[in-house]
Amino acid sequence: MSDILGQFSAATAPDRVLPGDTNDDYSHDEALSGVPQRPLAVVIPTTTAEVAAILRIANEHVIPVTARGSGAGVSGAVIPRSDGIVISFERMRRIEIDEENMVAIVQPGATLAELDEVAAKHSLVYPVLPGEHSASLGGNIGTNAGGSRAVKYGVTRHNVLGLEMVLPSGAVLRSGGKFVKVSSGYDLTQLIVGSEGTLALVTEATLRLYPRPAHQATVLAPFHGLADVMRAVPRILGTGISPTTLEYIDAGTMNAITQEFDLKLGIPGDVRDRALAYLAVIMEGRRADRLEGDVEELAEHLARLGAIDVYVLPLGAGKALMEAREQSFWLGKRAGLHDLVDVVVPRASICDYMTAVSRIGRIRSAIINGCGHAGDGNIHLAIYKEDPDERITVMRELLQAGIALGGAISGEHGIGTVKKRYFQALEDPEKLELLRRIKTAFDPNGILNRGVVFDWPGGSEAAAASR
Repeated sequence: MSDILGQFSAATAPDRVLPGDTNDDYSHDEALSGVPQRPLAVVIPTTTAEVAAILRIANEHVIPVTARGSGAGVSGAVIPRSDGIVISFERMRRIEIDEENMVAIVQPGATLAELDEVAAKHSLVYPVLPGEHSASLGGNIGTNAGGSRAVKYGVTRHNVLGLEMVLPSGAVLRSGGKFVKVSSGYDLTQLIVGSEGTLALVTEATLRLYPRPAHQATVLAPFHGLADVMRAVPRILGTGISPTTLEYIDAGTMNAITQEFDLKLGIPGDVRDRALAYLAVIMEGRRADRLEGDVEELAEHLARLGAIDVYVLPLGAGKALMEAREQSFWLGKRAGLHDLVDVVVPRASICDYMTAVSRIGRIRSAIINGCGHAGDGNIHLAIYKEDPDERITVMRELLQAGIALGGAISGEHGIGTVKKRYFQALEDPEKLELLRRIKTAFDPNGILNRGVVFDWPGGSEAAAASR
């Protein structure tokens, strides 16, 4: 192995090939049920050419490779193998803005926060906001990250126009570009988005940017129950009002974040006592007067649709609420959270799904609460169930309930390693077989993120190792 590590050093630089036990951060992501594991080594490239050279060496020797951005994921997709290496993109963070084409050209190690800072200087914005500003753009592409703005701007795949990628063989390919449509063969860009680093490693992405809105307002509407919230959502969207964010927050989560972060939202105690669900709506606009008119119209609609009351939050309070909402994972983690669900269902089925969630929680004696993107049906649930075997049953039933309503196991966190057992058990076997054939076409030796999404067949792995 020392000879192979020497080859990696020659392909990059000796000081950028580190022992696997150099830093525990390289051994895990934020998955609650993932088991940290140290790799043989961590290799830190700075260019696409170096990534290509590293993959050629790894492929020749059939060494598993785990790509890593900032490690903010929660699906276990960047937990390395003990017999493999980590390719860390921490030094590939270049960001370029093309104002005329309204795109950003970014390397995978750049974070959402870094891109937002650069884009703001050009009065532009990259709209995908999955909740963790330290997340890398490479990781966002790998999981097809969504977030609270998806109702208006879509998710990552709607905003990735082109990619530079490196195949396990070391071949460098480009797909898409600084244009919004293409009809030239299979769309490799969209195939790679959401593939969780199992097909190719992205070394550059071309991302769509939008004019940065100058004004923003947050409207908070407490309702008697989730059913009232979900009946209101399609009617709001049907008015032609274009909210940037439509989030529902259950009463338990709202109480937890308001206490933890000392939020001053101006909601009277008697209203809080009656509210079991909240709808938070963010509106944006170029002109303050037009935004004010839209907010007034929204408030009138919400009142007619059964809101207990409607509050237009001061700018600071609105920002604090959404930031606290995004911190609910860390709050739950400190409180002993055991697992997460990020099921996505058709928007009109959210209420039916949450009815099923309540039934499962009651029957299985599990505490389940959370919030979600009411505008696009992505539901985030916090699961408190200490017994691991019983928790597997709860998770399986929650995921089955989502699939039964026309949904999918993961809306934005990805399958990774922690949801792999459910994905393999609940997905269409024909679809799984097709995915395996696609994986084999890109990565015959199975070196890229081996064990993520589905297992690499032992027989094929042994055959590859013997070649």
